[in-house]
Amino acid sequence: MSTPIDILKAYWKHNQFRPLQEDIVTAAWQGIDTLALLPTGGGKSVCFQVPALLREGVCVVISPLIALMKDQVEQLKSKGILAVAIHSGLSRHEIDVLLDNCVYGEIKFLYVSPERLLTEIFIERFKRMKVALIAIDEAHCISQWGYDFRPPYMKIAALRNIKPDVPFIALTASATEQVKQDIIARLQFKEPFKTFQKSFARDNLSFVVRKTENKERKMLEILQKVKGTAIVYVRSRKGTQDIAQRLQQRGISASYYHAGLSFEERSKRQEDWIKNKTRVIVSTNAFGMGIDKPDVRTVIHLDLPENMESYYQEAGRAGRDGEKAYAAILYQDADVINLQFKTEQSQPSPEVLKRIYQSLANYFQLAMGSAEGESFDFDLVAFTDRFNDHPAEVYVALKKLEEEGLIQFNESFYNPSHLRFSVDKGKLYEFQIASAKFDPVIKMLLRLYGGEMFSEFVKISETYIARALNISTPDAIAVLKHLHELKVVHYEPVKDKPQITFILPRQDAARLPLNLQRLEERKKLIMGKMNAMVEYVTQSHRCRMQLIQDYFNEETFATCGVCDVCVSNKKKESHQEVAGLQAEVLRILKRQPITVEELEELIAPPDHELFVDVVRDMVDEGKIVYDDTWQLRVKG
Repeated sequence: MSTPIDILKAYWKHNQFRPLQEDIVTAAWQGIDTLALLPTGGGKSVCFQVPALLREGVCVVISPLIALMKDQVEQLKSKGILAVAIHSGLSRHEIDVLLDNCVYGEIKFLYVSPERLLTEIFIERFKRMKVALIAIDEAHCISQWGYDFRPPYMKIAALRNIKPDVPFIALTASATEQVKQDIIARLQFKEPFKTFQKSFARDNLSFVVRKTENKERKMLEILQKVKGTAIVYVRSRKGTQDIAQRLQQRGISASYYHAGLSFEERSKRQEDWIKNKTRVIVSTNAFGMGIDKPDVRTVIHLDLPENMESYYQEAGRAGRDGEKAYAAILYQDADVINLQFKTEQSQPSPEVLKRIYQSLANYFQLAMGSAEGESFDFDLVAFTDRFNDHPAEVYVALKKLEEEGLIQFNESFYNPSHLRFSVDKGKLYEFQIASAKFDPVIKMLLRLYGGEMFSEFVKISETYIARALNISTPDAIAVLKHLHELKVVHYEPVKDKPQITFILPRQDAARLPLNLQRLEERKKLIMGKMNAMVEYVTQSHRCRMQLIQDYFNEETFATCGVCDVCVSNKKKESHQEVAGLQAEVLRILKRQPITVEELEELIAPPDHELFVDVVRDMVDEGKIVYDDTWQLRVKG
């Protein structure tokens, strides 16, 4: 019988789990309802994937992020594990085939967005599935006290009525005590359940806030001082391009990333950064989710984050390898005013929501009661031009309508072309004989993509098919469309536009089912979270890490010793100690060059962090230098 460590070695090629992972895996494997709080980079996916592979049946994974779902499906497939994802943007026929394969095939992981859970097509197949485990990723979305509340998450517990014996595992990177209790209650965890929480403290990550009149110059100073790859977060798409361009002008390898780029552009830029071909990626918060790059040395925010949860996740992308890393916020007084204004603006009135919803119905020409579960390409610019709305107002209204469970709005969506034979092998052979002109195309499809196309949708490339047939790509697309019309194949062309999915049937906008009390409570909550972020940035007396831990209800009396506040306090309190350390360093190094590790061993300072900071300052001031062999010596 296999054990968790056997699975980890076989599929992930690791000899041991990270801290807490094994305890979480064991609890889920044993069928115990489990809540796991692991900060960004803590390896959450392994916590449900390993126990699922040890249990018989399909693991249903509920996730709100299409990009993350697709990424995990591809990673599992690369390990030889069968996995599929169901999300907005797939046709009903594609969903039908995928769900059938989960019932009758050997699919081990079924990723599904929460909006799809209670559709009739899903429920009927779910009843017939052998389910091993239900994993709820980004579980904070279930709580209206969380920063990213999504009403469809509240319906997950209904799955327990269908399969009461299947264990749940809920995972999130950040949750306050109130959110944790909400998750446990709303998912109806069964006693005895288990909660695992890794400390929010990050020993190797130095949190820094700098108030400056020239954020760009300060950013350049940080990037010149701290070597290695970096992420620079800004709020606007135009800002990503401008900052990346200015970094390039300064000789720093940089690129930009946002949801408005095509899938190919996003993939290329991401890949270049991961492989260190690009040093700095300048991005909106669309970047970073699900990317496991351990050696990021710096994360810089040039605009203030909306709340502590998103900041902690974004900053936590630095230093996952355990080596020293920095998370810096650069701000001016105007940034605080701007954040307060934007946060107010992000909570539109019910009247605005009704108006934008009616505009959507008109834009897509939807009859009352229609379009439930249907997805549509959405062009924000064309929409705002047509209805004379401001893009920012429309954007926040769409996000709020999503929060209210009426629609789903995916800003960046990419689904490659898919193809499946609609007839069996016998009927296909008859068609080839009767329609000789299509015979070469069908033979080529079978040669390129194999017999899988009879049972499931296969990703295809029209350009690749065209090249193989020695015809143009438009001609290849025309042939595939013709075969689709003849009902020989089911052809789903590529999609690469933002998508809006109607979760509920098209409503009467005047009677839109908005929860007015919840809207008001959410507004107060969001404003409170914004105020906590402003307090974090503007205060300069309390340890940054301690403030973060306190926000997430983690009681601690220890200070991190490495944030800007701690280092500043140390220097104020220990002038004599600093001077003594500097004198001792110079005295030893005048005798002979040695490494910093050897230097620390000889001095044996009571405070490691202060020693490191003193040495760093002495190097910055040019009093001592590193030579080619990384030994310290007195400059002279």
